[in-house]
Amino acid sequence: MESMGIVEWVVVGAVVGLLARLLLKRTDPVGCLGTIFIGIAGAAIGSKVWEAAFGDQKGVAWIGSVLTAMLLLAIFSRLSDR
Repeated sequence: MESMGIVEWVVVGAVVGLLARLLLKRTDPVGCLGTIFIGIAGAAIGSKVWEAAFGDQKGVAWIGSVLTAMLLLAIFSRLSDR
């Protein structure tokens, strides 16, 4: 996920954000754009952190991306409930 263009980031963000929302199994006040932005943030942060922690193993960046997006989505959901 090093040097991707804007279109690739949007596609990856949509996939990661959608997976995070499906795995959390709850409705959140985040629309399509919010899902993409959370997915992009999860992919950008999670892939770097997980690759640093576990090395360059196959699939670790995707796992880290989805888990980080799930965490960001949960935080956003908690903050928006208040």
